[in-house]
Amino acid sequence: MSVSEAGRMFATPAAHTDEARLHEALTLLRRESPVHHVDVPGYTPFWAVTRHADVLEIERDHALWLSAPRPVLRTADLDAALEARRARGTGLRSIVHMDGPEHRVLRAIGADWFRPKAMRALDVRVRELARRHVDLMADHGGACDFVRQVAVHYPLYVILSLLGLPESDFPRMLRLTQELFGQDDKETGRGGTPQGHTSVLEDFFAYFHELTAERRARPTGDLASEIANARVDGRLLEVNAAASYYVLIATAGHDTTSSTIAGGLEALIRHPAELRRLREDPGLMATAAEEMIRWVSPVKEFMRTASADTRVGGTPIRKGEAVLLSYPSANRDEEVFEHPFRFDVGRTPNRHLAFGSGVHYCMGAALARMEIGALFAELVPRLASVELDGEPEWTATTFVGGLKHLPIRYVLK
Repeated sequence: MSVSEAGRMFATPAAHTDEARLHEALTLLRRESPVHHVDVPGYTPFWAVTRHADVLEIERDHALWLSAPRPVLRTADLDAALEARRARGTGLRSIVHMDGPEHRVLRAIGADWFRPKAMRALDVRVRELARRHVDLMADHGGACDFVRQVAVHYPLYVILSLLGLPESDFPRMLRLTQELFGQDDKETGRGGTPQGHTSVLEDFFAYFHELTAERRARPTGDLASEIANARVDGRLLEVNAAASYYVLIATAGHDTTSSTIAGGLEALIRHPAELRRLREDPGLMATAAEEMIRWVSPVKEFMRTASADTRVGGTPIRKGEAVLLSYPSANRDEEVFEHPFRFDVGRTPNRHLAFGSGVHYCMGAALARMEIGALFAELVPRLASVELDGEPEWTATTFVGGLKHLPIRYVLK
């Protein structure tokens, strides 16, 4: 594989369906071209940043490196379509897209719901849901697609319960989330076109516009009510701003966690000594959860745009040029992680960047850790045996994703 071929993988959704080849490419780039210019048909050119130190430096300098106008990698056609919608005031614009005081003020609306005090209050509910979903595995008769029948449902129940949405709406939210993040995947996407992607957003907005009106008329004390009735400078959020907030919470709040849970179980199956180690020492659950997050890195990238001429790792970057921060690469950086390609449930320290860093650090990180720990604390002691029952399959993506199928056979105690 050449360096240029490796660089093109960032703009190739199918690259994330072959983890071995993807990491071969990322390892090559870290070694030979850690700040690599990518110019491929269909995408506005960008610089791919693959080393942990460079990603961390960019994340922490939020004055120099801006989320706007290009927070994630998309095709030039889709970028243009979404920008046109935003210009009309009808597009998705969440805290992911924002910088400076605007980001700080909007982020504060939901932040308290994810602080330690709130997490302690949620702990009983999360453990109850973890137990319910492991019990459901017993009902499947010793074989299931762990992604489709367990991993996608458990964190969805958690985050939508936090929002206060009825369980009857959960299947709709799951389908829309998979269509949004799996837009480039033939199985989950809605055609893989800008029109398909924007139609998913339209469906999300229609649902959340109704929710906003309901919660403003009849607040119910949940996170959805908090968002609907939040005020900035004395005024309620504009309805599309509220809808954008809901979309972020409802999608990122469960898809990334479900990917980590599925990828974490696959890692334990492929590394049976680590599964035995975790079973014999439940005190390793917290470090095991961190290792699963590092191992899977469900958010594949975010983009930043330089607000001034600068350098990254000695490479000149001009004002207005965009960089792609590769989290799967940073989280396998040989300069930071000892034996980075070894799955180690006791890894410490574990300075992964899967939740980002700086002002855009993942607001739901504590909840994700709680959910992952609770599920495996319930599952591991009850697993008498587990093995693959077919080949796992990954979602084609350039942004967020992981396993879409994990067929397993198991015996539960």
